[in-house]
Amino acid sequence: MTGFLRFLTSARTSWIVLVVAFAGAAALFALGSGATGDTAPSSGLPDSAESVKVQKVLDTFPDADSTSALLVFASDDGEALPAETVAAIQQKAFGELVDLTPDGFIPPAQLSDDGSVALMIVPLAQESDVEAQAERAAEIRTLAADGLDGVRTYLTGPEGFEVDIAAVFDGADFTLLLTTVIVVAVLLLITYRSPWLWLVPLIVIGTADASAGIVARRVAAAVGVQLDASITGILSVLVFGAGTNYALLLIARYRDELRLAEDRREAMRRAVRGAGPAIIASGSTVALALATLLLGELSGNRALGLACAVGIIVAMAFALLVLPAALVLFGRWLFWPYVPRFGSPDAISRSPWGKLGRGVSRRPVVVALTGAVVLGALASGLFFVQTGLSQNDRFREKPEAVAGQEVLAEAFSAGATSPATVVTSVADADAVVEAAGAIEGVDSARLAEQTDDWARIDVTLSSAAETPEAFATIERMRADLDGIGSGETLVGGLDAQALDVAGAQQRDQDLIIPLILVLVLIVLVILLRSLLAPILLLLAVVASFFSAVGAAWWLFQTPLFGFPAIDTNVLLFSFLFLVALGVDYSIFLVTRAQEESRTLGTTKGMIRALAATGAVITSAGILLAAVFAVLGVLPLITLTQIGVIVCIGVLIDTLLVRTVIVPAMAFIAGDRFWWPRKPKVTDAEAAALEDAVPEHVEASEPRTRRRRRAGVGVG
Repeated sequence: MTGFLRFLTSARTSWIVLVVAFAGAAALFALGSGATGDTAPSSGLPDSAESVKVQKVLDTFPDADSTSALLVFASDDGEALPAETVAAIQQKAFGELVDLTPDGFIPPAQLSDDGSVALMIVPLAQESDVEAQAERAAEIRTLAADGLDGVRTYLTGPEGFEVDIAAVFDGADFTLLLTTVIVVAVLLLITYRSPWLWLVPLIVIGTADASAGIVARRVAAAVGVQLDASITGILSVLVFGAGTNYALLLIARYRDELRLAEDRREAMRRAVRGAGPAIIASGSTVALALATLLLGELSGNRALGLACAVGIIVAMAFALLVLPAALVLFGRWLFWPYVPRFGSPDAISRSPWGKLGRGVSRRPVVVALTGAVVLGALASGLFFVQTGLSQNDRFREKPEAVAGQEVLAEAFSAGATSPATVVTSVADADAVVEAAGAIEGVDSARLAEQTDDWARIDVTLSSAAETPEAFATIERMRADLDGIGSGETLVGGLDAQALDVAGAQQRDQDLIIPLILVLVLIVLVILLRSLLAPILLLLAVVASFFSAVGAAWWLFQTPLFGFPAIDTNVLLFSFLFLVALGVDYSIFLVTRAQEESRTLGTTKGMIRALAATGAVITSAGILLAAVFAVLGVLPLITLTQIGVIVCIGVLIDTLLVRTVIVPAMAFIAGDRFWWPRKPKVTDAEAAALEDAVPEHVEASEPRTRRRRRAGVGVG
């Protein structure tokens, strides 16, 4: 290990590390990700889902390679459309729009009961090229609106949603990356108060982010996984957030060691040796937690786990290998104007965080109970949380397809815009149509199409799409129709797909959340060689998660957001990020406390650890919270909700849990905090040692020197 650290930091070889790292990154950039472009998020359901089985049957129908655009014409004043306007709309079915259809035919437009809205269904061929699809949609919009006064036109339906979702994500990654870089740069500048120090970690982590994106796409492609735009956005935020956290911890330790070592390269070796285990434990915890998503049913969850686990490993490698080599290229002047001088007084002993720690140590029970009450108050929103967003509710800014769908839902039957699709054997078709029409919550059922083997039945529900009432009707249909004839009847469609996604997401949560807790606990036990401390840390970070969700729900109900519910996958992803990343700060604190307790005892060691890490962990927490909040620049409410919950949770964990609750629990437990391991120096022994060493000497002497003078092993 010593030889490797010398290679990493010595004047003769450190530049080799940088050349190899940045040459490798350049090679990755030249090679590219191999992806043709980002895609919009998909359902990601497994083949076993009933709605997926329905789609596979539909793929055997003659028009399987076709789609449709719904053109909605609504009068501006809400009154019935004039006869001449209706005639002009009907004439469009014979105009230039026909040239865009595969069969040269468009059915006549349907009028709503009050005559204020007309609906035209335009058959289209499937188009896989996003740009060509967008151009076709623009042409349809132009032709639809041409010559109509006093009429609002909307392009919606399958084609409208695909085009609008693609447009919503167009350029989103660049916007997210630019915003993230600006936020990180500003916060690093504030943290270091140096005109150039912040550039080193920003360049290193920025290179790590770009490399991680390419590596993740390559790895995903190799195993047949597709990364959509939402996943690549979260990946970038995670790499920047975690990577910058690791950089802050390493640089803070490097600054401390520069005061104790005259040679900056020796100081860096000590810094890596001291901060490295915490960074490795932290990164490993996050990577393992993310890897649990690979066990999920939804392909989107598996893709996120794979991509982000790769990203964390890349960020950790750059922080531990590239950043030390980059920092030692420069002298101490890199920290100007606050240059750490060799032999300068110990700034840790004068830290306000140390004063806070001493205050907590005097009344740890009161502090712990007060902290628990605050967390409980924040978590009160959990009693009112609603989950599940419909397709129309998933966008912060309503695209045209959503607006058109809402107009349709008001003008026609609530379920007419998204009928359920039932497939059954041809022999059972009539019986299924009759039975489906008699089910509670069904408006009508009709035989729409059939092949030699299968029949497709369109079922209109009386409830609006993706509502609890619609889901209940789908469940009744599946139960009642399953026993008819051969029992081959399957129920699909938009509502069925949403129901299947919710069920799969719930099964993923039930499996992955306990697994994350077990993995994090195992990592903490191995790292701390203790049982009680890991359990307490895990309880604290789980409590901060519940508090974050509760507080976020109250925030979501304000006019600022106005979200009707939390999306189904938000809780799982938020739990994953908060537990994995939130425990990082406790790892940073407690590993330092473990180191200090070898000579100072548990109580004094925790106080000094809080003093030593308080500033850097607070800076890291604020930075990570701000970086996750940047997810709000993306258009999906799901990502905004994840960003807000993780932002609140990280702040709670940084400013409350790690600052006062964890130290209070350590003070209450005392030497038992490390149970079943007995600490090298007990609090009683540390108190006796303190009586033997004058306080002014202890505060000014380097730790190693005063340990040796006091007759205590350096360890």
